Amino acid sequence: MRVREIHVGMIEDAVKALFLKANTSIGQDIYNALLDMRDKYEKSPLGKDVLDQILKNHDIARDKGIAMCQDTGMAVVFLDIGQDVHLVGGLVEDAVNRGVKAAYDEGYFRKSVVDDPLFERKNTQTNTPAVIHTKIVKGDRVRILAMPKGFGSENMSALKMLTPAAGVEGVKDFVVKTVMDAGPNPCPPTVIGVGIGGTMEQAALIAKRATARPVGSSNEDPRYAQLEREILERINSLGIGPGGLGGTTSCLALHIEYVPGHLAGIPVAVNVCCHACRHAEVTI
Repeated sequence: MRVREIHVGMIEDAVKALFLKANTSIGQDIYNALLDMRDKYEKSPLGKDVLDQILKNHDIARDKGIAMCQDTGMAVVFLDIGQDVHLVGGLVEDAVNRGVKAAYDEGYFRKSVVDDPLFERKNTQTNTPAVIHTKIVKGDRVRILAMPKGFGSENMSALKMLTPAAGVEGVKDFVVKTVMDAGPNPCPPTVIGVGIGGTMEQAALIAKRATARPVGSSNEDPRYAQLEREILERINSLGIGPGGLGGTTSCLALHIEYVPGHLAGIPVAVNVCCHACRHAEVTI
């Protein structure tokens, strides 16, 4: 068996670069979806104007290398580490946090993390610690997915433990109600990740990762792909519109992922992202 050594300094550098990129430049899939919605689907003149402003904001951020939003998010990092990798040079968690700190210092990004969320609420001044999700996978590579998660949208996310009797309609109703209750707060048009199955924490985890799926992609299971289309259509019929000012573009994409679950329940998590849906990834 061949074991590949990777120095954690490479991960630190990659994390820094990913957060600098994600906070200043949206993915091409998101950008194209915004253009499509403006040119082909949005019926409201005000909605079109808001989409124009969103696109202009993204152009300025990309061209000048500045943050596209004042809330540069809490750093969420998914690490898929190949089981044939030997990490050397220190703790990978420390490397990730050094990378986050360096990105937020160099990019002049707002630091939004408080060390005690309830009582003292003192800012850590580094935007760390990051939220790190590690998974051991096959191979000798490390895949890093960086997601700056703003809380205008995160605060609108929700989890519900449905009974099996709730069925497909129960899932649809919960997702749509979550988006409807959110209204303008998450800076629509949104990208919605839905996690179904597992336990409560697993449903939330796959919902968050689902938001990073390319816009325009569908679940490989045709039943879930159809469910994605049906819920997306219902959300875009709510009239929330770009910026919450009314229109036919309330949601750019809805991505569902599922995992096996207990026969006595159906956990459903809805992770809401703003129109930027910031993320970037690299494989080392």
